[in-house]
Amino acid sequence: MNATLMKYALLSLLALTVTFSYGQLDTNTNSVQFEVEDTDVNDPTGLELPARKRYGLTTPKDERDPKTDMSLGKTDPEPFDMSKTDGLLENNKGKAPKAFTKDKEPLPEYGQDQFLGDMKTGSAFVTIKYRDHEYVDGDLIRVYVNQDIVQSQVFLGGSFSGFVLNLEPGTNRIEFEALNQGSSGPNTAELHVYDDNGFIISAKEWNLLTGSRASIIVIKEEE
Repeated sequence: MNATLMKYALLSLLALTVTFSYGQLDTNTNSVQFEVEDTDVNDPTGLELPARKRYGLTTPKDERDPKTDMSLGKTDPEPFDMSKTDGLLENNKGKAPKAFTKDKEPLPEYGQDQFLGDMKTGSAFVTIKYRDHEYVDGDLIRVYVNQDIVQSQVFLGGSFSGFVLNLEPGTNRIEFEALNQGSSGPNTAELHVYDDNGFIISAKEWNLLTGSRASIIVIKEEE
């Protein structure tokens, strides 16, 4: 009887040992888990607008959007051409503007000598310049300084010409005699006087009949 109980006890102990061992093996087994990613994602739906091009001031005209082109109905301005003229001025040396087709009518008072004023300066010299400021028609003059001829015959063109005058202390009288009246009107001229710094100190005009004179006086002040 004791032997039989001992046998059952050993068998029971063996069964418990085997059961415990399998349990430990199952709990220590590592498992690999995978994350399932849902790849069934639908594309967004809705109204898709086309890309819109931005237009700027530098966009070529043929690439601009007609709806935003403010120049519709307008004609392009004609490119500037320096070779063309408006009929008033020509870039020809020695010619006055076309607006002057002839000089003004000669009046009796143009037959009198004309005094154009005097001026004072401390300059050592002055520059005398003159030109025909109206119709260039062949006006000729003779220039005197203190009654001496310094220019025997000068043609008055449309551009300024002249000479430099070294001043004597005191009074320096410059006279311009009209040798003719050109092809029309009186002898006409514009006169400028500049000091030795290049500043204009006198600006006058004359209208003379043949043989008449216009004069100015430059007074050199002593330092």
